Amino acid sequence: MKIDQYISQLLYRYQCVTVPGFGAFLTEIQSAQLHEGSHSFYPPKKLVSFNSYLKNNDGLLANHIAQAEKMSYEVAVSAIENQVTIWKSKLHDFGAITLKNIGEISLNQEKNLVFVPYDQLNYLTASFGLTTYISPAVKREIFKEELQELQETTTINFTPETKKGTNFLKYAAIFVLGAGLLGAGGFLGNNYYQAQIEQQTVAVQAKVQKQVEQKIQEATFFISSPLPSVTLSVSNSKMPYHIVAGAFRQEENALKIYSELLKLGYPAKRIPKNKHGLYPVVYGSFSSYSEAQKEMQKIQKSHNPEAWLLIEEL
Repeated sequence: MKIDQYISQLLYRYQCVTVPGFGAFLTEIQSAQLHEGSHSFYPPKKLVSFNSYLKNNDGLLANHIAQAEKMSYEVAVSAIENQVTIWKSKLHDFGAITLKNIGEISLNQEKNLVFVPYDQLNYLTASFGLTTYISPAVKREIFKEELQELQETTTINFTPETKKGTNFLKYAAIFVLGAGLLGAGGFLGNNYYQAQIEQQTVAVQAKVQKQVEQKIQEATFFISSPLPSVTLSVSNSKMPYHIVAGAFRQEENALKIYSELLKLGYPAKRIPKNKHGLYPVVYGSFSSYSEAQKEMQKIQKSHNPEAWLLIEEL
């Protein structure tokens, strides 16, 4: 009997799984990680380690095997002892053994056991469905500097009306005759000149403002490796996310838990017998993952810390 599959099953639910006479596999929750160098995001996970000094039989593994294989507890303990003997023989002969979905155990030069975990499987049920995400680098244009540079390089040129050179003597008579009129017309002429300059100033400012607005409108962000568009569609009639209270070998046990959950106010449901011969009972079903995840966390804190999320269209 290969017991590594049963060890793997228990690692989802317990922090310590002891193999009597060999050692214990321990789990520790690691929070989400960000590697800035590779722009990678890693979800929360359980880190698996091995302690060769914890060898006492706590009954967890033997009971699990006895229930799964429908055998007595004593026979399960004997099967574990036989498997440990095989592991030790392989370590002696080949120097290493591989446990499926758990990791590799080898002997170093000092004949001590060295464990290298299998990092492709996440035993943290709360992170079910979450995978590593790599974000492409984002280039951002600094609009403030461009605007300042545009304002510094843009000049305002006044072009007052120019007159051709004239002969002073030509207008001597006019000056004499019009001397009386200059007093009255000088004020009007000055106002007209100032009005012309103001009109030209407003026109230039409007032109500069238009150039600035056009520059801002044409500015864009550039992404080196843009992601393809994704369209998500969720049917309101489907509720594929289920918070599992437990899966029971006996149907009467499932019925008992189902009745208790209804009394507590949960919209509990019973799921038909699965391929493993178990009768699952769920607290409720949800149409979105985020809603189910939020409710599961509440249930784990208030009622059942071992509740877990099943994703399946029933």
